[in-house]
Amino acid sequence: MDSFQRFIDLVNITNFEKISNQTILIVGLGGVGGYVLESLVRLGIKNIIVVDYDTIDITNLNRQILALNNNIGQKKVKVAKNRALNINPENNLIALPIFLNQDNIQILDQYQIDYIVDACDTVTTKINLIEYALNKHIKIISAMGTGKRIDATKLAISTLNKTYNDPLAKVMRHELKKRNISLNIPVVFSHELPLNSSNKTITSCSYVPAVAGLFITNYIVNDIIKI
Repeated sequence: MDSFQRFIDLVNITNFEKISNQTILIVGLGGVGGYVLESLVRLGIKNIIVVDYDTIDITNLNRQILALNNNIGQKKVKVAKNRALNINPENNLIALPIFLNQDNIQILDQYQIDYIVDACDTVTTKINLIEYALNKHIKIISAMGTGKRIDATKLAISTLNKTYNDPLAKVMRHELKKRNISLNIPVVFSHELPLNSSNKTITSCSYVPAVAGLFITNYIVNDIIKI
């Protein structure tokens, strides 16, 4: 408990217990999801489920908190579990090294999830997660695009129907409308116009995805304790 005493003093023990007893699913451990994980673990949240099929790549070093030169080639979920335990040995992180899709999403049924964090890049997976969350009455927040941006002050928490200047959000709105799914989904998005929009490579910096991840944690914590 000493590790989290300063946070307990900030929010009081009752609110700390509300926060730390949540079960949170994070899908995607890249530039955004890695910082969500880091900040949740450092708040004392023990019950975290992470889903990611990828391995650490050298191109991840510029923005992903999990990526180090000594773990390139390792599964992201394995690295995530080791890091979580190094921060809090009582952490109960469950690592699922799978590519989540419509065929296997029911694997989540075995967990009592309070929040879903969609930090993945694949549109079909994002749609599957939103459908799943709505059907199961689980709270969800989804990350829109953070690549090709350089101004973190243009990040905001909103709902999908109110996003603009975000190509990924535009695609999501289109696809959800086709399926008659609500667009009133909490998201973190950037209203900065993407730079180098003609470049097929998703360029990135170290801090915009990181701030987006911390915005998600901020949203979850304040939603739990209603400040």
